[in-house]
Amino acid sequence: MTELSREILERYQVRNTKKQKAAFREFLKARLPELSQETGGRLIRSNNLILGNPDQAQVVFSAHYDTCTTLPIPNFLTPKNIPLYLLYNLLLCAVFFTVAFGTSFLLTKLTHNFFAAYFGSLAAVLICLLLFFAGKPNPHTANDNTSGVISLCELYASLPEEQRKKAAFVFFDNEELGLIGSRLFLKRHKGSMKDKLLLNLDCVSDGDHLMMILNKSAQKLWKPALQKAFEQEVPAGKTVLWEKSSSTLYPSDQMGFPCYAAAAAFRKSRFFGLYLSRIHTKRDTVLEEENIDWLQTGGCRLLEALTEPERHP
Repeated sequence: MTELSREILERYQVRNTKKQKAAFREFLKARLPELSQETGGRLIRSNNLILGNPDQAQVVFSAHYDTCTTLPIPNFLTPKNIPLYLLYNLLLCAVFFTVAFGTSFLLTKLTHNFFAAYFGSLAAVLICLLLFFAGKPNPHTANDNTSGVISLCELYASLPEEQRKKAAFVFFDNEELGLIGSRLFLKRHKGSMKDKLLLNLDCVSDGDHLMMILNKSAQKLWKPALQKAFEQEVPAGKTVLWEKSSSTLYPSDQMGFPCYAAAAAFRKSRFFGLYLSRIHTKRDTVLEEENIDWLQTGGCRLLEALTEPERHP
């Protein structure tokens, strides 16, 4: 990896609070003076960072740079086993219900006051939500999503100037709060993103099963070019999977874009199938450089194969 990527991994893994994100942005701007910033939003302001011109580029590579709080349980995701994913989230909802019911029952026994029980249970649920979304920043974010940020930096650094003109690189803000930064970007560049490929990189470094998830438009316009670019020089012990978004659940910044592919790495078990199990916890420490190299090489190969901006693969 480049010195820039290693410094991000060693010094800037925590990008959760306003101060931490601002420090990271200033660091990246100092190292990449050509970086621009788009800011917007009313209730929650987002600061997206951009390399290149997304309106003129043929491909937009993206990754979110904000990071989450430390949670007591992982954000467990099974993209091809949707019933299991839904069951897991129902169990999380049951935890909140249990907290609310337990608090209400206890306060009712202690105070015999309806309002004390009602507002006490409501406060307990709000505290739980606060811990989930505004708790202590996770100090370990190697996979989610330092891996995506580093992948963008590695790809950008490896490209000659003529290839850089074909692409834009966007670091989205506030993915963890509900894809807010990417929605802001899409709103501002919607006219130029109709048939343009957005390749989103999120959680790409912890797993041997490298998945590309394409929506219908990307399947039609870009799949052959993507396969040609990314099926060469696959790291030893890794497999590349091509999946349709209609049958694969992967909630990240690509959602909502008219033409997208999402790249992610997964582990596999007989019971769960493909899964992510360490993100949003202190166990998110795995960064496999082979995965980063694969994305960097494939991205270079994709851009090399593109013709003039007016044409598409």
